[in-house]
Amino acid sequence: MKYLKDQMGVMDADGSEDTLGSMLLVEQRLSEVLERLRTLKANDVDVLARADLLLDAGRLLVELGRGEEAWERGRAAFDLYASAESWEGAVQACDVMFQADRPESLAALGQGLWLTITFPMDPELSVAMLQHVIDETPPDSDGAAVAAVVARYLVDMRAQDRQREDLEFYTNQMLATVARRHSDVDDQQAFDAWFRRLELNDPALFLPRMRNVVDVLVQDEWWIDREELQKKLPVH
Repeated sequence: MKYLKDQMGVMDADGSEDTLGSMLLVEQRLSEVLERLRTLKANDVDVLARADLLLDAGRLLVELGRGEEAWERGRAAFDLYASAESWEGAVQACDVMFQADRPESLAALGQGLWLTITFPMDPELSVAMLQHVIDETPPDSDGAAVAAVVARYLVDMRAQDRQREDLEFYTNQMLATVARRHSDVDDQQAFDAWFRRLELNDPALFLPRMRNVVDVLVQDEWWIDREELQKKLPVH
């Protein structure tokens, strides 16, 4: 998968020498990306091409543990993607900003969540963003359960073919893990009862709760005009 993979990074290396080699490769890739950025001129390059390079730089800086620089590149990429209404790119930039571990990282996560739930895009990216909520939420919080069921819902709505099979398996595992840590659920009967008790069987109930989670994450730090964006959505 592209977005859902083991987040071991350079620590997958067997020893210190392998780790150092991996870090040097990341440094080299970063230098190449930054050089390409330096050769671009704002007036003669496609906005999305610049945004893509900023995104690449942000990801590499996250790998190197250079959070502040990663944040700066991610935010610059976000602004460019947003100006072009390229929302999948904007969500990826939010992911970089979240992983940069800066003071506004939770706000970045919340905005990425709002965009990835509101606009159709690669459902694997949506699931990856919702996985962050689960990872950040205390075991006894209902927020993780809401995030997991929204992930499953988006897969049902948007995924197709082999991707659908893979993501159905992944999100089913997400739900099982959340149920186990939330309420010590360890069999199907207990899971079904837990699912009903938390009202996870009705999108009309769990989607508004997801909006509440997003609002808690973002607070008053919105970088997008949600009302204006919602006006552009197709009416169903």
